[in-house]
Parts: sequence; C-alpha cells; structure tokens
Amino acid sequence: MCLGIPGRILDVRDSAGVRMGTVDFGGVRREVCLAYAPQANVGTYVIVHVGFAIAEVDETEAERTLDVLRAMADAIETELGEPLPDRTSGS
Repeated sequence: MCLGIPGRILDVRDSAGVRMGTVDFGGVRREVCLAYAPQANVGTYVIVHVGFAIAEVDETEAERTLDVLRAMADAIETELGEPLPDRTSGS
C-alpha cells in the first residue's frame, strides 16, 4: 500500500542541481524533493510519498485528506485508550 500525504510548499531551492523544498504537513515540516512536480511552487499543495512530491493537489482536497488522517489517528488513540507512540523520538 502506498500512502501520499498532502502538504503546502513553504520554500523552493536548488540543492546540487535537484529542486528541493520545505513542505508543511499541518504543523510538521519536512524536506521534500520537488523534481517530479516541476510546476509546484511556494504555496502549492503537493502529495508527498517517501520524500518526493508526486502530484499537485488543490487546498480543499489537501485539507480534507489531512482531516481524515487526523481522525484516523484520533480513532486509533480512542480505541487503544492511550496516545499512539511517538516513533520519531526513538522510544
């Protein structure tokens, strides 16, 4: 299964000949390769899969998808009775 997450491009730059940018995913920011979305620019929403922007998407669709992802996390947390583990901290 592939999962693409929508985010908004905050900046665009060239890094050793590769088009890169910082993308905001509802408060979480990550560096993303923009080579496969050459028309995307600052303010554009893109779908990101494993660090690569693979398509542009409009803001309404991006927000709707982020809302669904948040609801899924909340539903899992409610079912488990505790917050999901933070896998970024190494615990």
